Amino acid sequence: MWPARRPEAAARAAAALVLAAGVLAYANAFRGDFQFDDWNVIVQDPRVQSLAAWRDSMPGIRPLLKLSYALNHASGFGLAGFHVVNLGIHLANGLLLLALLRQWHAPLPGSRAVAAAVAALLFTVHPVQTEAVTYLSGRSTSLAAMFVLSSLLAWVRGQRGRQAWLSHGLSPLLFACALATRETAAVLPLAMLLWQATAGNGRARGLVSCWRAAAAHWAVLLLAAVLAGLLPAYRQFFATSIEARSLADQLASQVQAVAYLAGQLARIDRLNADPMLPVVGALTPALVLTGLLLAAALCWGVWSLRRRPALAFGLLWFFLWLAPTNSLLPRLDVANDRQLYLALAGPAWLAGVATAWLWARRRGVAMLATAVVVAGLLLATVDRNRVYASEPAFWADVVAKTPGNSRAWNNLGHALALAGRPAAAERALLEALAVDPGNSRAAVNLALLRAGALGPAPPGEQREF
Repeated sequence: MWPARRPEAAARAAAALVLAAGVLAYANAFRGDFQFDDWNVIVQDPRVQSLAAWRDSMPGIRPLLKLSYALNHASGFGLAGFHVVNLGIHLANGLLLLALLRQWHAPLPGSRAVAAAVAALLFTVHPVQTEAVTYLSGRSTSLAAMFVLSSLLAWVRGQRGRQAWLSHGLSPLLFACALATRETAAVLPLAMLLWQATAGNGRARGLVSCWRAAAAHWAVLLLAAVLAGLLPAYRQFFATSIEARSLADQLASQVQAVAYLAGQLARIDRLNADPMLPVVGALTPALVLTGLLLAAALCWGVWSLRRRPALAFGLLWFFLWLAPTNSLLPRLDVANDRQLYLALAGPAWLAGVATAWLWARRRGVAMLATAVVVAGLLLATVDRNRVYASEPAFWADVVAKTPGNSRAWNNLGHALALAGRPAAAERALLEALAVDPGNSRAAVNLALLRAGALGPAPPGEQREF
């Protein structure tokens, strides 16, 4: 009954609801084990094993992310400590999104408080977020998002209250932290323009003012780009990315990828930690149609900027936060579910606005629908967390959804071998070679298994897949 309460009480109630839902959704995440990328970037990376090792490795890529891993190792709380931090970051993001959306000042077809609360709830409990919460190395995405949302919220409040220390001091500092966590945060200044054009009910003059108000953020971005260019590790990072595929193949592949990711929001039964989408080398009628539909959605968002600002914000926010990973710059993997983490706030906002509209007309129906959807997503998240309980369970889920993924079959075979199940491991490795006879890692693992050299090992050993 948020609209009937005083704003402060409504805000506290919504925050408590978001926290409670998040804790319930991820209570069983603490049973999760280290998976795939976790071994390379958390368990076996010597640069994050201690604070001294982290300090000696600097300057380097993603320094704040690596510092967070080093602090976790230094704490001595082990695997559970990593889960606590990841969940804390995610809960903080749910609260930050709630606080940000409550700053919306443009017209809405219903209560702003209801729209913000529903959006924050959906963001917090949607099972697609498990890849940035339960999957420990997904912290790069969620931690960067925390700094992004904090920076945007500080900027919005600073602009509204004319507090320069927020908009020109704290907000740019938080933006720098986001960039030091993950490079995808670079589009934050564009997100500020989007906010001003929609939530702030901005017009042409307002947008010019917004460019000026975000001058410190553009300066931070420019400085970060210069520093990244000076670091050999970043130069190698971008060089490897650019060489991954041609621009034409990248654009065609990302049409497929964005459509896939949009579908993942609804097809929660198909969430997949390693979808291994193929690189598209030729246009097909289906791909062209998909591209036209995505372009139409993007144009609809731009067209709605003045007419339906809430709709424009939801649509354009989604595309904006997919752009760093799913546009011009190639990645080795065409798409991963974790790329939806911050982008999800856009569709969640649209659902919140729709709920607010219904709430104003049929409050009981709106409450029931919200409860059913949130409960369903929460239970789906609980179920999805079980996939991360062990490496065999993790890879069995992947091959069940993408049986043509030779890498996943190899990793399943490796995980089964380490779990002391050689017969099942051999079957998985043979399947990896049947899917891709050129999979040299599967061939080596199969030879090692048959020679008795691949089997149960002490924790942290034999992690080469």
